[in-house]
Amino acid sequence: SHEALVLDYERAMLRMADIEGEPQLYDLSAHFVWIGERTRQLDGAHVGLAEVIANPIGIKLGPTTSPELAVEYVERLDPKNEPGRLTLVSRMGNNKVRDLLPGIIEKVQATGHQVIWQCDPMHGNTHEASTGHKTRHFDRIVDEVQGFFEVHHALGTHPGGIHLEFTGEDVTECLGGAQDISDADLGGRYETACDPRLNTQQSLELSFLVAEMLRG
Repeated sequence: SHEALVLDYERAMLRMADIEGEPQLYDLSAHFVWIGERTRQLDGAHVGLAEVIANPIGIKLGPTTSPELAVEYVERLDPKNEPGRLTLVSRMGNNKVRDLLPGIIEKVQATGHQVIWQCDPMHGNTHEASTGHKTRHFDRIVDEVQGFFEVHHALGTHPGGIHLEFTGEDVTECLGGAQDISDADLGGRYETACDPRLNTQQSLELSFLVAEMLRG
C-alpha cells in the first residue's frame, strides 16, 4: 500500500478488468492506496482518482475535518456502501483525538456506511526539535493510539487498525521510548529522507502497549 500522491505514476498503472461481466478500473501500483491530508480536497484530482478506481482506498482525516465533511467523503468515495471499500485514517494529534474523533465517528455511523477506522498517530504529532530535526515523541504517539481506542470503546465501534512509520534499523529519529532518545541524540543515526520513523525498540515497545490496550 502507499499514498496515491504522484498522479502521473498512478495513472500509468491504471488497467481495466472485467469482473463478473462488469468493467472496472484498477490501480495496479498497489492493492490499497490512500489520499493524504494535504491532497484530500473534494474537487481535487486525488479524490477524483480514488473515486473511479475499484481498489480499496483510504483517506487521511486531520483536525480540520468536520463531521459533515467526513460524511461527504464517505458518500463520494463509497457510494455503493461496500464493506472494506473505504478506510478513514484519523491523524488528529494526541491532544485533539479525544475531542474531535467522536463527532466524526457518530456522524459517519449514522449514514449506515461500513467503513474501516484506522489511526495514524505519527503525522499529527510531528514537530521540530531544538536541533532542527523533524521528529515525533514516542509518548505522544502512544497517547494518540490510546485516545483512539478510548473513543471507539466509548462509542461501541471497532478500531480497525494502526498506520505507522517504522523501521527495523536502530535509528534515532523519534524521541523517547525505553531508550529515552533526546534532542541531542537525534543526529546520531538520523537517516530518513522524509518522515521520522520509530526504530526497532520503539516499534516493539508500541506493539506490546497496543496489545495491552486490546486486552482492555
